[in-house]
Amino acid sequence: MKIAVLPGDGIGPEIIAQAVKVMKALSSDGLKFEMEEAAIGGAGYDTAGDPLPEATMKLATDSDAVLLGAVGGWQYDTLPRPMRPEQGLLRIRKGLNAFANLRPALLYPELANASTLKPEVVAGLDIMIIRELTGDIYFGQPRGISTLPSGEREGINTMRYSESEIRRIAKVACEIAMKRNKKLCSVDKANVLETTDLWRQVVIEVAKDYPQVELSHQYVDNAAMQLVRNPKQFDVIVTGNIFGDILSDEASMLTGSIGMLPSASLDANNKGLYEPSHGSAPDIAGQDIANPLATILSVAMMMRYTFNDETTAQRIEGAVKKVLASGLRTGDIFEPGTQKIACSAMGDAVVAAL
Repeated sequence: MKIAVLPGDGIGPEIIAQAVKVMKALSSDGLKFEMEEAAIGGAGYDTAGDPLPEATMKLATDSDAVLLGAVGGWQYDTLPRPMRPEQGLLRIRKGLNAFANLRPALLYPELANASTLKPEVVAGLDIMIIRELTGDIYFGQPRGISTLPSGEREGINTMRYSESEIRRIAKVACEIAMKRNKKLCSVDKANVLETTDLWRQVVIEVAKDYPQVELSHQYVDNAAMQLVRNPKQFDVIVTGNIFGDILSDEASMLTGSIGMLPSASLDANNKGLYEPSHGSAPDIAGQDIANPLATILSVAMMMRYTFNDETTAQRIEGAVKKVLASGLRTGDIFEPGTQKIACSAMGDAVVAAL
């Protein structure tokens, strides 16, 4: 299994190092990983003047899967937009055609008190948010900032989806719903936006091929409210790029910390880009206090979705559960009665639990 390892910026190198520890531990049990590192984001700009250097994109293309840390840092905020770290992330997703973003929001019983919602509201939470990742307003043209004849500046971004883009993500969502509880909620704003009116029409058409799936629809504003009012009503949510970006971050806080949430971004053949749902957190970079569990759990998703190895995926997830049950915590999920440990110590603990 050839893995492109892209640590990125901020806490990226620290959390990736812990995931690599896990893969090396699995290698000692007979799995064979070939790992090669490359720069992306601010690190890519620093080394090659590009947030996605050509060599990095080639490595990602030639690999079976990509493991990515995080990108971004305050020192890059004044760069021209095409050179900013986040553009490297957008470009690699687009370059790999990784259109289906899977973000599970799973609450471990040991972390019920870490959620800002009442335990009885979130206990047992297990949601899969499926976000379309390579279309929508983030990529639509025309876009930019221009000056009107009056001299006033105007910003333009274009929300657009083709039928084929909607159809393929709807199919992924229905397939995953079939493997879970056969409940799918499609989130849109069809009462206002024609783009999402088409979204709803196509999702309904695709769902007809999955008669066992119970399909429902919610407007995005209502879905945002329902996630904090009664989140356990949801099983699988499918939505567009910008709505999915916002809702998945909202859902992450139901679980106590965004540091617990992995993600997978898949192409049509299940080749994946795997990364934690959180950002680069430059304010705590280099302090060995970040939570690496989302990155380690992203490796579990890699084994499940790209390599079709459910046994190894469950081994990794089981090791994380064992560590949490033992009372070990990084600072973001620490509470009285548990033991606060460093990022590197958490990686060691998961390896030991394996």
